[in-house]
Amino acid sequence: MSVDTATVKKVASLARIAISDADAERLAPELNNILGWIEQLGEVDTKDVAPMTAVIPNTLRLRADVITEGQQRDSVLANAPQGEHGFFTVPKVVE
Repeated sequence: MSVDTATVKKVASLARIAISDADAERLAPELNNILGWIEQLGEVDTKDVAPMTAVIPNTLRLRADVITEGQQRDSVLANAPQGEHGFFTVPKVVE
């Protein structure tokens, strides 16, 4: 795929980026180089490579599922600026 200055201007317009004609001429070869690298990546054989989500192996540390004290609504609402009928009260933002 080849990118010309008209394509650069169209992409910039779609992205709502104002560029001059000189910038479009300067960016076209750079975008062509980027697309060349992407085409090279498409040629790499990844058949025996397992999919991964990060460069290093990450495992989630899970906390123990322990039952804690429940029914603390009154102590939680004590920290709230306003509370009413067991719920937080916030100012009305929609008219």
